[in-house]
Amino acid sequence: MSADVDIDFADRDAILKHIKHIPARQQERKHNSGVYVTDIPVDPINGCSTLDYKEAEDRGYFKIDFLNVNVYSNIKDNEHYEQLLNATPPWEKLLDKNFCSKIIHISNHWNDIVKMKPDSVARMAMFLALIRPGKKHLIGKTWKEIGETIWEQTEDGYSYKKAHAVSYAKLVALHMNIIDQDL
Repeated sequence: MSADVDIDFADRDAILKHIKHIPARQQERKHNSGVYVTDIPVDPINGCSTLDYKEAEDRGYFKIDFLNVNVYSNIKDNEHYEQLLNATPPWEKLLDKNFCSKIIHISNHWNDIVKMKPDSVARMAMFLALIRPGKKHLIGKTWKEIGETIWEQTEDGYSYKKAHAVSYAKLVALHMNIIDQDL
């Protein structure tokens, strides 16, 4: 089974204190975010899985990535979260280099933001896929042209999952609203 589950937390360690888990292994070290919540062979020296996460997946183990996303620490409560999520992001402010530099996932891509001018969650999702390997050649094309091939695998088998891109685009929009609110 091949699955890719990412769960964002303001503080992953606070959650992991309450969940029996085993850190995943990536090559010879602990995986940055992956854990197993089921039994898997454990290396007693470093406390993580004895199997690299790719080998573990091939053997049927299921890894979940618990990600630290500090953007969430700026949210006061559920009502504040809903307000931020439902507000229209100030897309035009992305053209301001200082504003863009503060935004999660896109802070180092201002030049490409200026070229592409994403103005919706759907376009931001495509933009996030554009800045990944194998798709940069599409920068400068129309959104319609980009939409025709952005979710297809590259020749080397790489693809950026649309579900991840949309989730991250919503996070970008949320972060834009947080920063705009603080100005």
